[in-house]
Amino acid sequence: MSTPEERLSELGLSVPEVAAPVAAYVPAVRSGSQVFTSGQLPMRQGQLLLTGKVGGEVSLEEAVDCARQCALNALAAVRAEVGDLSAVVRVVKVVVFVASTADFTAQPQVANGVSELLGQVFGDTGRHARSAVGVSVLPLDAPVEVELLVEV
Repeated sequence: MSTPEERLSELGLSVPEVAAPVAAYVPAVRSGSQVFTSGQLPMRQGQLLLTGKVGGEVSLEEAVDCARQCALNALAAVRAEVGDLSAVVRVVKVVVFVASTADFTAQPQVANGVSELLGQVFGDTGRHARSAVGVSVLPLDAPVEVELLVEV
């Protein structure tokens, strides 16, 4: 059986290094058998992939890609906390915030970028409860932000 990192590699993806927080917090906290990530933005190599509102400057497809990058960044925070993604026994909850225009209502489709990736990486272990929330603005004008709660 392959590891989560091997499955990511098969998808042409990898878990990045943990990005430095943009304010006074830590990327993840472990409490007992649970790891809570802070909200992760769509950062790659220290830069936001895109800025703006989904349904405006950012298309649905671009937002899904941003959500996937947020998920990779959240997995990086989990891995930094527990040492190995193979320690994840369950993805419990995913929260996806989508900075969107007032008429954009496809937040669940944006969140699918996270959910589908977690399913590909963890299989049934990646099935989770989820919230997809439209908001007026996110830090740094990011279009998407993602939090994970995992059991280890």
